[in-house]
Amino acid sequence: MSDIAERIAEKVKAAGGRTFYVGGFVRDKMLGIDNKDVDIEVHGIEPEKLWQILNETGEPVSFGQSFGIYSLKGEEIDIAMPRREKALAAADGARRHRDFDVEVDPFIGTYEAARRRDFTINALMEDVLTAEIIDHFGGMKDLRDKIIRHIDPETFVEDPLRVLRAAQFAARFDFRVAPETVELCRGIDLSALSRERVEEEMKKALLKADKPSIFFEVLREMDQLEHWFPELKQLIGIEQDPIYHPEGDVWTHTMEVIDRAAAYRDKTSDPYAFMLLALTHDLGKIEATEFVKGRIHAYEHEIKGIPLVESFLHRLTAERSVISYVLNMVPLHMRPNIAAYSKPALKSTNRMFDSAVAPEDLIYFASADHPVFCGSDAFTGDNDFLFDRLEEYRKTMAKPYVMGRDLIAAGLEPGEDFSEFLDFAHKLRLAGIDKGPALKQVLSYAGKARAKRDRRDGT
Repeated sequence: MSDIAERIAEKVKAAGGRTFYVGGFVRDKMLGIDNKDVDIEVHGIEPEKLWQILNETGEPVSFGQSFGIYSLKGEEIDIAMPRREKALAAADGARRHRDFDVEVDPFIGTYEAARRRDFTINALMEDVLTAEIIDHFGGMKDLRDKIIRHIDPETFVEDPLRVLRAAQFAARFDFRVAPETVELCRGIDLSALSRERVEEEMKKALLKADKPSIFFEVLREMDQLEHWFPELKQLIGIEQDPIYHPEGDVWTHTMEVIDRAAAYRDKTSDPYAFMLLALTHDLGKIEATEFVKGRIHAYEHEIKGIPLVESFLHRLTAERSVISYVLNMVPLHMRPNIAAYSKPALKSTNRMFDSAVAPEDLIYFASADHPVFCGSDAFTGDNDFLFDRLEEYRKTMAKPYVMGRDLIAAGLEPGEDFSEFLDFAHKLRLAGIDKGPALKQVLSYAGKARAKRDRRDGT
């Protein structure tokens, strides 16, 4: 319980009102999930009186008196008053997310206050002082039955984000969405939503769910992949070689990969980017899949998919580092498992790791994407070889190596071709050539290259 909430509730009670924990705080408490974001709703007193109480309790911050939403500086608590919301239509008949007429009404009562919420499990209220649970819409039963169910079909459709929230909650809590809610969501237009709000729900599913696939499976069931996730929809029905992919089509494979990737995400350098890599790694099979001599192949799908991956990412995120990470890693995604199977020379795995923005993450992804075990509930990735080679790569990169100043000190004049010589030096470094011999090879290479150019130019 929150001490600050109790202090506010005592003052509200003295003024003739009542204070409730609401929303996700109550839901998560019932599910045994820790939630530090405390939300309370104050009934039965005027806004001016609540503001006075908040001033007596701490330093209040208002998010607009007309919305009846406040916080206290330095405290993890949001304070709201009951309100009515009515969706507004724009002049062109369209409506954007969050276009609502809001009317604060402290005396609306708990039923009407809870009715404006999206799902029954989010409409639970708990008296801050007595711990009495107010459950007007069967939220407790739905929690026990693990069901996401809308409250009011008329008000639910006013906010299209609720389609994605239903899928996100289903993924996070491993719940199912009630059939009537699925049916209602099928008819809701998601095109007016902003990229930021769509990403927020997808991100929660990818980072908080043990099975992020549920988010996308629910959207598929609702027929709501088309606008925001068209590339994923195109994966449905694309066949794969059953020898390597007994699980079925590319959609099924991708869903299994993101669920396995979820077990590794907390070990990675960027969990969100890592999960997007898992989600988009095989988009290239849309373009590359073909039948050759009776077998299904997707040659170079890791390269052919880059335009599709780029389009997908730019539609859903503005995080440049995330986009760069995924675009770097997708072309590399097959190489670790191939290396683990073929056991190539050290310079080969050195080059692979050197190409990756996050070499260790690439190994974790290889475990999630390991073809031998795809379709198995007892999936385990054998990546000892890859981690051994990663350690060798790091040792190689820690050794002294040829730099530009070494070439200059050896008498090589800087020029436009200097980057070419440094690239050659880097290849020698990845091959494990010590600095001394490598410097001699670079100088020899540079001398020959410049002599050849001089003969060509006639100088």
